[in-house]
Amino acid sequence: MKLPPPLLAALSALRSAGGRPLLVGGCVRDWQLGLEPKDFDIEVYGLDYEALGRALGPFGPTDVVGRSFGVLKVRLEGAEYDFSLPRRESKTGAGHRGFAVAPDPALTEAEAAARRDFTINAMAYDPFAHRVLDFHDGAGDLQKRILRHTGPAFTEDPLRVLRAFQFAARFDLTLAPETAALCRSISDTYAELAIERVWGEWDKWATKAVKPSAGLLVLKQSGWLRHFPEVAALDGVPQEPEWHPEGDVFVHTCHCLDALVGLATWRESPAEARRLLSFSVLAHDFGKPGTTKQALRRGKLRWVSPEHEAAGGLPAETFLQRIGAPLELVNFVRPLVMNHLLHHQGGLVVRDTTVRRLARKIEPATIDQLIAVMQSDHLGRPPLVPNETVVRLGHLRDAARRLALEHAAPKPVVQGRHLIALGLAPGPQFKPVLDAAFESQLDGAFADEDGGLEWMRNYLRAHPTVLASTQHPTHEPSQPT
Repeated sequence: MKLPPPLLAALSALRSAGGRPLLVGGCVRDWQLGLEPKDFDIEVYGLDYEALGRALGPFGPTDVVGRSFGVLKVRLEGAEYDFSLPRRESKTGAGHRGFAVAPDPALTEAEAAARRDFTINAMAYDPFAHRVLDFHDGAGDLQKRILRHTGPAFTEDPLRVLRAFQFAARFDLTLAPETAALCRSISDTYAELAIERVWGEWDKWATKAVKPSAGLLVLKQSGWLRHFPEVAALDGVPQEPEWHPEGDVFVHTCHCLDALVGLATWRESPAEARRLLSFSVLAHDFGKPGTTKQALRRGKLRWVSPEHEAAGGLPAETFLQRIGAPLELVNFVRPLVMNHLLHHQGGLVVRDTTVRRLARKIEPATIDQLIAVMQSDHLGRPPLVPNETVVRLGHLRDAARRLALEHAAPKPVVQGRHLIALGLAPGPQFKPVLDAAFESQLDGAFADEDGGLEWMRNYLRAHPTVLASTQHPTHEPSQPT
């Protein structure tokens, strides 16, 4: 494993002091997967806490905030590393925090590995012998893409089930049947989890997944899908086979999410943009369970879900609140959910006015993000991928780019300062005048400041009562020309 030189120097110092430092956890897993390790955690055997501090002291300030857990944080050339002693854990109460943790320098590598959650996270790497210590065949499980618990102590921490959910999505893993059974046995302990920890696992799923559907399948197989009723409600909701040959709404949603992470819009975006897109696609059909019915269409009784996009706004908001999402995320997700079928309404005649009003309607989300949701929905019906939808979305994208509205909604050109410059006194009368100006701007009546001022002069000429009611008493208004 290629290690940063400052870290390698610190590891050498620990060995010189009589310690046996090992790289553990996620960095070993990622390296085995061919990924570049980013977070290095070090477990040190053969030293007590004081000796650990003395060996690392010359490398810079050490943070002893984790002393009771046998953890020492050290910053080496701008990067922070956790150096820890092997430790024993004993269950003392409910939840993932109900543990007594005590460092034990005498603990063996095998005993320390047994306390980890999954076999893929229980591997260690000796940076001097250049070998992997794998007591639970984590490498074999990685090769077979299986997520398996390390031991019976797995059931002591309910958070591990949600870790399984996001790990499966991030590394395209399948939950081992015996691990799924253990998860089902502790399903009732979900209530012990703090909501911020629930959100932390969902956030990793939303921003780091390579196959989001694998995570949702873990929730289903483990019996934990019931804790997220808005998602669980999708399972088994029928869809018209002619339009959705892939299956029910849950299956469709899984396909949509997997399609999303393959789009450049998702892959090339920062975490905050990936987050809102993932949750928007997850929630895009939350309105179907409450609207799906059979109705006569084209001379045949079919499954339909009329107005499900509008009906999905409230359950999307409820779901995000349930998992502890930041409040501002709702403002992005809800309009994307409620407008994800706009391109099917009347064929979406892509007039400039349509694009301007759409950008305004879905703000603070953007047309570019809405198209990503629409694309994912379109690709989530394998093998049905009609070219007509691709053409419609292409027209929408081209129009948004031409109007420079793919990444932002239009802003009002005419503002209060313009009215004051025309001799009007500030007051409540400004709002209806400015609203009228903005509506005309969205209709294409003007696009710049000069055009906006000309429109306002004409408007005031046509509405003399507005001019009289808002005229500044000490200011001679400019005469409309």
